Amino acid sequence: MTRFTVVLWLRRLVVGLSCLLLLSGCITDTSPGGNTLTVATEPTFPPFEFQSVSGELQGFDIDLMNAIAQSAGFKVKYQNMPFAGMIPALQAQTVDAAVAAMTITAERAKTISFSRPYFKSGLAIVTRTDNQSIINFDNLKNKTIGVQIGTTGAQKAKSISGSEIRTFNDSPLTLQALINGNVDAVLNDRVVILYGIKSGNLNGLKVVRSLLTEEFYGIPTPKGSPNLQAINQGLETVLKNGIYAKIYQKWFGIQPPQLPEKSPIENQAPETGVSQLFTSLSIIFKSLPTLLSGALVTLELTAISILLGTIGGTLIGIVRLLPTPPLPWIARAYVDFFRGTPLLVQIFMIYFGLPALAQNFGFTFTLNRLAAAVIALSLNSAAYIAEVVRAGIQSIEPGQAEASQSLGLSSVQTMRYVIFPQALRQMLPPLGNEFISLLKDTSLVAIIGFEELFRKGQLIVADNYRSFEIYATVALVYLFLTLLSSQAFSHFERSLNPIKKNSQRS
Repeated sequence: MTRFTVVLWLRRLVVGLSCLLLLSGCITDTSPGGNTLTVATEPTFPPFEFQSVSGELQGFDIDLMNAIAQSAGFKVKYQNMPFAGMIPALQAQTVDAAVAAMTITAERAKTISFSRPYFKSGLAIVTRTDNQSIINFDNLKNKTIGVQIGTTGAQKAKSISGSEIRTFNDSPLTLQALINGNVDAVLNDRVVILYGIKSGNLNGLKVVRSLLTEEFYGIPTPKGSPNLQAINQGLETVLKNGIYAKIYQKWFGIQPPQLPEKSPIENQAPETGVSQLFTSLSIIFKSLPTLLSGALVTLELTAISILLGTIGGTLIGIVRLLPTPPLPWIARAYVDFFRGTPLLVQIFMIYFGLPALAQNFGFTFTLNRLAAAVIALSLNSAAYIAEVVRAGIQSIEPGQAEASQSLGLSSVQTMRYVIFPQALRQMLPPLGNEFISLLKDTSLVAIIGFEELFRKGQLIVADNYRSFEIYATVALVYLFLTLLSSQAFSHFERSLNPIKKNSQRS
């Protein structure tokens, strides 16, 4: 056997083993009994689900789901996912179930199927300990209220007249906003707040009034899921054999309340066929005004940020070309920091981190969402624009600067009248790309609850759970904005090109 033949057979063996590994990873048994269910969870909601110091999932929901799986004879594979994305994932059947302290509601029951209730809870009002003006639900009028997007707390807050509702992606962010003074109160699940205060993680907060509502949690599954029966069977078993009571005692230190055998809200059959099509079109048309108002906010945010970023980036780019330190070193460090760290982290640092840092030094400092968004986007954009400006200036031949100075022009005059006008034509295409990138990056400020285009879409989905229709419409609006911006920059670029301008005149 020749060496070439041996190599050929080895290649075939490697390709064959790779195909087997891919097939084994793609094939998943979804029949009840002995199968593995992919269960979505958000590990930022103690004591129901959170991560230990070593990174392992733990909490009441996790222990309960493991006990249900053991009783029903299936295995569980957990998948971390934001709470607002769980129902869309269940609708798309990318996960088999979710365990995330999800309240059974009529709207949710239209799009997913719930197990029988496994927990009784209710909403609580949380304020800072130094707040004496909020003592009941009526005092929330005309206040700023923090809620987690897609929760029953967000729904309850809508009924408060004159209030400003600020939505955040998870429970810790709402509570951090309360600690920083960005909101006056938070509506959240009572047991979550009490656990956080008891564990010492939420110093400076107090529960004003608990159990504003009576709610029941259920385990959601896709419509028509064959796994729902197995989950209900396992849940019924652990409720009867005392395992549920032991888990409840472990996490809450008391005996569990009596739970109903059936959900107070029945699961509903999904719409299909022509009815589903008309419903989707109706939802899109109803959502368009809200989304377009968000698009205007996105354009305003982009315009302000690109203006400030261009001013700052131009100055930083020129400073980088100075021959003597230390200013060029400082400018280089600025560019490296903002280009080397994620924009999402920078938004977190500015909105959540700076107020928390200020409190450590004994004074209160808060930023509203617009200011934080503009500062983060402008600082990030300036770092990229600085490199565009530097490269554009360096693309001009040095002889032109020497010729200008020989005619008696100063360095500032040379830059203003000779170098920069020529460099601007070179810089315009990358500046257009930066504007379009910034236009899309504005969606990241949704993490602090700023209601631009993407956040408007998230809020609509959290209300009607029609993720495909809404996010497809959001994508089309972004596409329209980017195409319009691209055409505007192309027209501007042609207007600055003297050769094309003269050819058009002739």
